[in-house]
Amino acid sequence: MSDDIRPSIGLRPVINVSGTMTSLGASIVVPEAIAAMSAILPQFVEINDLQRRASAVIARLTDGEAGFITASCSSGISLAVAGAITDDNLLAIEKLPDVTPEKNEVIVQTGHVVSYGAPVDQAIRLGGGKVVLIGQATSTHRFHMENAINEKTAAAVYVVSHHVVDYGLLHLTEFVEIAHAKGVPVIVDAASEYDLKLFLAQGADIVLYSGHKFLGGPTSGIVAGKKELVRHAFLQNMGIGRGMKVGKESIYGVMAALEAWEKRDHAGIRERETSYLNLWKKTLDGRPGVTALIEPDPTDNPLDRMRVIVTPAEAHITAWDLAAALARGNPPVIVRDHEVEHNHFYLDPCNLHPGQEMVVAQRLTEELDKARASNEIIATPIEERSRHRFDSLLRWPD
Repeated sequence: MSDDIRPSIGLRPVINVSGTMTSLGASIVVPEAIAAMSAILPQFVEINDLQRRASAVIARLTDGEAGFITASCSSGISLAVAGAITDDNLLAIEKLPDVTPEKNEVIVQTGHVVSYGAPVDQAIRLGGGKVVLIGQATSTHRFHMENAINEKTAAAVYVVSHHVVDYGLLHLTEFVEIAHAKGVPVIVDAASEYDLKLFLAQGADIVLYSGHKFLGGPTSGIVAGKKELVRHAFLQNMGIGRGMKVGKESIYGVMAALEAWEKRDHAGIRERETSYLNLWKKTLDGRPGVTALIEPDPTDNPLDRMRVIVTPAEAHITAWDLAAALARGNPPVIVRDHEVEHNHFYLDPCNLHPGQEMVVAQRLTEELDKARASNEIIATPIEERSRHRFDSLLRWPD
């Protein structure tokens, strides 16, 4: 008998080769976190004391001075920005976000204003920040940032993501240098990053991570960095942070996930994921109109993905129609399709249960064979995909 509860509650048993995506449930939670959450759920605890214990674990794993757990990395952005604006002024904390101190401007490179499911700049505004964009989408220079900082500047936010523009912008170390020269703290959104120490080591004052992505913890965010700034962010739980709170199970679950991270066989996991990629490459190599390339992660996380490039004239299907067919099938296979209009998508091997790599290979074969057997090229206009992207959401819950 299967232990998969999804069919019993009317959910599709999707296979995730998209990555650590919130819309798919983020990641497979590690056994240590599941056990910790189960152990603490029946008990009462003093939440602030539990967060103190979490702070010690976060500090050890990140080389920061302090840390705490919040609802998500997005929450962490809002709380860190709010803390930079209010310091420890409890009245100001209560009045956010409508009434803010005069020092409330937050600098962001234009090429970093991306969406992770919601806009980065919205998270800043929720914390009372007035967003000041510097540079252009593909070009930010020192003079842009140096001239944007003034007596109203509360913080500067730097985003590390595969979504940001990856050329022509200021590197974090230069961003930090310019900010610190004028006494401005730097907040780094590193939601999907693997290295828990790099960004603080490069000079960031606060770094924000997702607890539920590579770490394999429950849905949560981790705020880490300098003690005073972390404290000011933590105090926002008396204000805007109230709606971003986490329960005892999430705090303790993330603590367990962090401690498991120290003991994880990272090399063994990479070896297993590489075997999946090699299987998929063998499956796709030689197929008309399909090129399979194994590529490194764009933000230097220590993992590879497979880029599947589709030439419709030969494969008889577009990349976006192939992605849609995989998602519709049985079982549904959800690929990483954020660049699909460029005739490719990605297969991410990091969130598979044993044996699912074979199912992915089988589903790729099925859909590509079906397309090749078609007398006409399966080619839905890409504009139709854009036009109908939110149809299902707008009908929710129907």
